[in-house]
Amino acid sequence: MLQRMAIIGAGAWGSALAITARRAGRDVVLWAHGADTAEAIESRRESPYLPGAPLEAGIRVTSDPSEVAGADAVLLVAPAQKLREVCLRLAPHWRPGVAAVICSKGIERRSSALMSEVVSATLPSAGLAVLSGPSFAAEVARGLPAAVTLACADPVLGRRLVRALGTAAFRPYLSDDVTGVQIGGAVKNVLAIACGVVEGRRLGDNARAALVTRGLAELMRLAAALKARPETLMGLSGVGDLILTANSMQSRNFSLGVALGRGESLDAALGERRSVAEGVHTATAVVGRAEALGVELPICLAMDGILNRGQGLDEAIRGLMSRPFTTEVGYSIRM
Repeated sequence: MLQRMAIIGAGAWGSALAITARRAGRDVVLWAHGADTAEAIESRRESPYLPGAPLEAGIRVTSDPSEVAGADAVLLVAPAQKLREVCLRLAPHWRPGVAAVICSKGIERRSSALMSEVVSATLPSAGLAVLSGPSFAAEVARGLPAAVTLACADPVLGRRLVRALGTAAFRPYLSDDVTGVQIGGAVKNVLAIACGVVEGRRLGDNARAALVTRGLAELMRLAAALKARPETLMGLSGVGDLILTANSMQSRNFSLGVALGRGESLDAALGERRSVAEGVHTATAVVGRAEALGVELPICLAMDGILNRGQGLDEAIRGLMSRPFTTEVGYSIRM
């Protein structure tokens, strides 16, 4: 049994996973970046990023990376753009074979690397898994029902992780498609911002449904180019996460898009938030990765233009709506 669990990152999702692991009966260490942050969380027994969700007894809070050394499995919940830095801090204390469960959703902006590629480069002796799916932290912390995907190329390790983290309310479903699960978790954040723009701009429910559907087609094209299984994107870590994130103001990315659609500047919209909207950085990274593979992602390209290249909303929308007519996924009809 994987009894000792370390959670790296004391934000909302890290705190929710710490609570979940403790409910599953595990011994939990929650690692926070910075001694002041760790001391504040330990004294209040609550993360400032997840108010109203007290940390149960048996969850220890620390900022010392050496305290992760005794864990049987480590859940990596640092923001995607900080994961490499965090892994390098953990590397001197890492025991060979300890499972690294990637819970960060994103693609590294500077390298266009998937999170599994970042972890493989920085923690080469770790057993690798990915946890992703439709899961708002506040609901998971409250014990409301949720189902996620746990992807692991090693079926024995995968089953051990499912048994270690699963509860009656938190149900991990096992997959071996590590790359496909990451694509869904990362790119859906970009699409969620786009759906928020549609909502904020009052373009209507028809437009949002079209965007979600065509966005799913982009996910499947990218997955296929990366040798992942497109059908993975029809599961919890793909369409499930996209449906959740693209339709709720609980979503950091959707709510950011709403603000942009209503006319707020990106700087103003981001300045109002304590938490990270990963889709802003992932837009650039996924476009770079797709271009290197020769894959067309017009929605992601438009969002990168809006978020990172100064393109106006109306110009981007016109560009998408004026693209050539084409066929649906899987059809061979020639236009």
